[in-house]
Amino acid sequence: MTHRTTTPHNDLEAQFRAYGLVDIHDLAPEIGVELKYATPDNFTGRNLYGALGKAYLVPEIAARVVAAQRALCVARPGHRLLIYDAARPIGIQRFMYSLVAGTPQARYVADPETGGYHNYGVAVDLTIAGPDGRPLDMGCPFDCFDPISHVGHEEEYVACGQMSREALANRRQLAALMTDAGFTQNPDEWWHFQRYTPDELRRRFRLLDF
Repeated sequence: MTHRTTTPHNDLEAQFRAYGLVDIHDLAPEIGVELKYATPDNFTGRNLYGALGKAYLVPEIAARVVAAQRALCVARPGHRLLIYDAARPIGIQRFMYSLVAGTPQARYVADPETGGYHNYGVAVDLTIAGPDGRPLDMGCPFDCFDPISHVGHEEEYVACGQMSREALANRRQLAALMTDAGFTQNPDEWWHFQRYTPDELRRRFRLLDF
């Protein structure tokens, strides 16, 4: 079976907008965007998004990300959110899942049979960048398919020297910003935040079926 692993970015943008999604920069140009799936710097090792450089979300989710950015500006002037991924078409999700199906890493990639939160435009992967534009230390990088990326056991990693206390503080601040803005955090991925129950998700939003 042949998988199409990239889509022209103008086609993706047109389809996102046709589904009613918005570019986060239309609301808050100060938020950083570095789409990891538009580069080989992700678990697939491939560029899946072509030249896409904009983060699209459903409007109410985008508004909550903007609220988190505003809170960050107050708490840490000069810092900004940096988005690694936002809306993701189900066609790309199918390819991603095909790489991990039947392996322990499958827990980190939503099954396209039901679709994940990214595939409805209501999830965002992000971190905090400092005044120099560089991402803060979070203990492990984005798309780290390892227990150190999980939420809740960071103190153990600090105690054994695998994570700095600064990284733990950064993780906690990111989580606080996003949960205060109405998101829930994926317990397996410090960078992933979403909203709504599965029932609400499928009742209220359209699967990005392309």
